[in-house]
Formats: sequence, C-alpha cells, structure tokens
Amino acid sequence: MGRSGGIFNIDWSILIPVLILVVLSLATLFSVNTVYFKSQLFYLIISFFAFIFFSNVDYRVFQSYKGLIYIVSILTLLIVLFLGIESRGAVRWIDIFGIRIQFSEILKPFLAVSFSSFLANLKNLSLKSFFYALFIIFPIVILVEIQPDLGNALIYVIVAFFTLLAFGFSYLWFLLVSFLGILSLPFIWNFLHDYQKQRVLTFLNPSRDPLGSSYNTIQSVMAVGSGMFFGKGLGEGTQSLLKFLPERHTDFIFATLSEEFGFVGSLILILSFVFLLYKIFQIFLNSDEKFCKIFSSCAFFLILVQFFINIGMNVGIVPIVGVTLPFVSYGGSSLLANFILLGFLSSISKSLKDKDTLEIR
Repeated sequence: MGRSGGIFNIDWSILIPVLILVVLSLATLFSVNTVYFKSQLFYLIISFFAFIFFSNVDYRVFQSYKGLIYIVSILTLLIVLFLGIESRGAVRWIDIFGIRIQFSEILKPFLAVSFSSFLANLKNLSLKSFFYALFIIFPIVILVEIQPDLGNALIYVIVAFFTLLAFGFSYLWFLLVSFLGILSLPFIWNFLHDYQKQRVLTFLNPSRDPLGSSYNTIQSVMAVGSGMFFGKGLGEGTQSLLKFLPERHTDFIFATLSEEFGFVGSLILILSFVFLLYKIFQIFLNSDEKFCKIFSSCAFFLILVQFFINIGMNVGIVPIVGVTLPFVSYGGSSLLANFILLGFLSSISKSLKDKDTLEIR
C-alpha cells in the first residue's frame, strides 16, 4: 500500500478514490453555485488536515475511551435538541463561531469506534449479547430521530445491523428482531411526521402527486436520464441550473452530476466508490485484531449504505429520507465526518503495514 514518511505516512491507496470523488463534487458544485464551491473547498481543507491527524494517531487511543465517547455523544445530541438551531422544522445544527455543525454526522466515525470497541469486548454471541449491542445504539437512534433526522436514524440502525451480522451473531436473532420490527410498523407509522409519511406514500406511488410530494423524485429521475452518455456539459444542466431540481447540491447532487457529466461521469463516481469499498474490505481481511475487523466492517457498511440510499433516492428506487452522498454532497459536517472515518481506517492500515514489516525483519 503506497506510503511516504512524516505526517504523510498514510494509506494513499484508500485516499485516491476519495480524491476523485471530491474533484467530481467540486466540479458539480462550481456549476451549481460558486458560493457552494468556495465553502466546500474550505471544508475540504479542514477535512484533509483532520484526515492527516487521525491517520497519524494510534487508533487504540480512541478505542480505550469507548465509554467516554459514547457518553459525550449522547450528551451532545441532547444539547442539540435543547440549544440547536431550527431550520425547516428540524433541530439538527449548533452554531459555533458562525459555522453550523450537524453532530448527527460528525459523531458517526467516533460512534463507530465506540460501538466496535464494545463489540470487541463481548465474551460470547448469545442472545443477551445481541440485545446488549442493540441497546447501545438505541439511545443514539432515538435522539437523532427526535430532531427529526430520519435519514441518519435509519443509517445508524442499518449499519449497526449489518455490523452485527458480519460480527457473527446468529441469523435467528436478526429474524426475531426483523419480525418484531414488522409487527411494530403500524406503531412507528403513527410517530412519523406528515412529510415523512408523504415520502413513503410517494415512493409506493410516484405519480400520486407530481407537483407536490412526488415532485422531487420525478425531477431527479428526469435529470439523471437527460444526461445521456456524455452529459450536457459543465454548467449546462437545465434541471439543476433552472432549479427544477430541489436540493441539487446536497441530497440530489448525483442527479446534478449525472445530468452534466452523463453516464461516463456517473460510472467514474460509482467505480470510485467500488474501489474505496474494496480497499476497506482489504483492511477487514488483513486485520487480526477483533476491533480492527469490526471497525472496518462498520466503516464499509457506513459508506455502502449511504451510497446505496442516496443513489437510490436519485433514481427513484428508494424513498427520499435525506441522506447525503459521502465525499460528494455539499456539507462540511458530512465531509469532515467521512474524512475522519477515513483517517481511522488509514491508521489501522498503517498498523497492519508496520506489523508486516516487523514480521519480515
């Protein structure tokens, strides 16, 4: 895994596909609005330094503070509910020195460390251990959903489930929880906000309200399809530039990118994600420590689930739940969180390389 010395002693192979994604992101944001471009470039610089920092800090340092990370995460989410800024009916952000921070995003890599550490310390794979693991993630999911942030709440749940499955828990436990989840759907439905219910109904019948709840999905699918093979060109996307496509720089940036860069641009983006996931999977396979295996699987699913949901939203096969596309969607909190996650992975990869060097000697 190509490396160099000093502070840049990092796993460059895991960074290369991300740099391709970032370039695609900046090009798309530049065509949408130069203000978004400049802001994202600023966030990118901060995120890159964060990546360098976490790449060069031994991941075991954070692993040893799993309990503190978990408690601070819960307290932070509580603070957001009471002191956060309300926007579009949701309280998800805290304003710090004029910068809005979304902690449900920022906390993802740290909670992945904490969750993986708790799992690594489990003595068995019993039903009791399984529900203990679910109990750990439950308060986080509830606090995020209360904001409300259904998208991130779903991500926490799905990623936790897949991580537990990869960890080796019995399929019977998953079937049991899934069955209980299906039985509780009518109960959960009553707690959804009206706009969330509309999104589900729109997904089931996209043509039910083409100028209302179905509008976003219809415009997104049109933008993706209109890009054809090579796209309309940078700054030439009619759906996005004429603002027919809502949230064209965040949730629907893939549709914007597809319209301007076509199938070729979309393919480059998808292949970059595939290569990134492949490199993370390699870290999983090469890891001997239980924590490293769990964390790398958690990181793998964290990126995969967000990728699948966001692309699915853009092409109309997944309900709109407000999930960003990692490293591509506009937003400093999401970008920083993903680069920190990448930093932890690079730190683990570095330790594997160092171990191989010692064994050769």
